[in-house]
Amino acid sequence: MLLNSVYANGTTVEMFLLSMLVSLVLGFITAMTYSFKNSYSKSMMSALMLLPLAVQTVIFLVNGNLGIGVAVAGAFSLVRFRSVPGTAKDITALFMAMAIGLATGTGLLLIGAVFTVVMSLCLVLITLTNFGNSPYQERELKITIPESLDYDGVFDDILQSYTEKFSLNRIRTTNLGSLYELTYNVLLKDSNNTKKFIDKLRVRNGNLNIQLGRALSTKEEML
Repeated sequence: MLLNSVYANGTTVEMFLLSMLVSLVLGFITAMTYSFKNSYSKSMMSALMLLPLAVQTVIFLVNGNLGIGVAVAGAFSLVRFRSVPGTAKDITALFMAMAIGLATGTGLLLIGAVFTVVMSLCLVLITLTNFGNSPYQERELKITIPESLDYDGVFDDILQSYTEKFSLNRIRTTNLGSLYELTYNVLLKDSNNTKKFIDKLRVRNGNLNIQLGRALSTKEEML
């Protein structure tokens, strides 16, 4: 029964309307799951709710008709979507909505419902637990030094003592060229030693400006 399509005995208006209703309900569940402890926009929520219905209708129209399928593919190829890069969670939610539409469009309503429940539970559990959270967080360190100080390896011994790893990413002049600003990515060994770490750097750079930023954002974007 799970693999049986509601269109197995022919297409009726009632079955099509039922598929549309199921698509909307499952799309709503997908949108609410996506919003759970996550920042979101109205446009994204609307897209997740309506995308299953849109995909279902397209699949219903092209099902078994090669000519219409080619025409729809050509029409969609003319559309270019321009948006900011989405995170991995955004892409997962969108693919989830599309999969629901594929299931309901072929009349496999129960499969679509089971898939939605399983995926929603998985996403909620991942959000509530520490699964996938890296215990290590890189930070951005900016150190200002006088023009007379040779920046090549000047802080390496301190960085090796207080960080797991570090890399010098950028060097730029400030204050009309009288100062240098060194920008590092650092992975601290122990965040409790941050004050000692900065004090050591202040002695070396003549008590000029030092900035230790927040943890760098994780690479979640999918282009």
